[in-house]
Amino acid sequence: MFRRFDRAGGLFIGLLAVSFLLATFDVRSDGQGVGSVLREGTQALFAPLQRLTTSVSRPVVGFIDGIAEVASLRDENDRLVNRVQDLEALVRDAEALQRRLEELEKINDLEPPGELAAITARIVSNGSSDFDHVRFIDRGSDNGVVMGHPVIDDNGLVGRVDAVGDNWARVRLITDPRLGVGVRDLATNETGWVSGQGDGPLKLEMFLAGEAVGVGDLIVTDGSRFPPDIAVGVVLEAAESQAGFALTTEVEPFIETARLDFVKVLVGWSPLDTAAGTDEASAFGRSALSRAGP
Repeated sequence: MFRRFDRAGGLFIGLLAVSFLLATFDVRSDGQGVGSVLREGTQALFAPLQRLTTSVSRPVVGFIDGIAEVASLRDENDRLVNRVQDLEALVRDAEALQRRLEELEKINDLEPPGELAAITARIVSNGSSDFDHVRFIDRGSDNGVVMGHPVIDDNGLVGRVDAVGDNWARVRLITDPRLGVGVRDLATNETGWVSGQGDGPLKLEMFLAGEAVGVGDLIVTDGSRFPPDIAVGVVLEAAESQAGFALTTEVEPFIETARLDFVKVLVGWSPLDTAAGTDEASAFGRSALSRAGP
């Protein structure tokens, strides 16, 4: 029985609400059509819901757009990073090429000692290990290179050719313990011998030295196995001979093994050649002396 009453009551209340709504429409219509009134009433009912939906959806749409924009910016950033890396690589290549051109100009402008015939060569590879104090150049017997030819750069003596092919040659550096160089102290005119000790200074020995050597003394070739007066290095520590013992000290070589690139091979010299005028330093030795300083 109560169920029937509930249903009837609900229906009655619903009809009453519809009647009230129609009465409201009728009052607001003021001569307008029923369709127009219903449309306005519907808009009035749903306007709050539309505003609520818009206020909720706008942040969501903005968030989604933001995500898309962030992804686009990330892609653009990656593209720009890759472009910057490419440009940096081009700059490094250009700088390396510029340095190589400058070194080539310096080696081409270098006047060989004694106006000896010389050819320019480029270092193309190192030895097979860090313990091999050798460099390979791109000139060989086809260019007139033979074993024993001295090799120099704008700093001074580099080494000697000890193996030759048609279009390549191997240069043993003065830092190699197996290569000895007859030298002279330009300050005292005392002669001696330097030998490599691997990476680091050269060992200087003078067996008949009557005078002491001083720090900074310029050491040049003595003309026995290499052309005379090629700069080798400077004395690192003063020393004098003791009775029954050779004068022994160390020499800082001018050669920069890590920076060797272009060199000159003195094809106009043979170890059998005799050197004249060793009492007077050549222009090559004097220029090295000015670099060494006091």
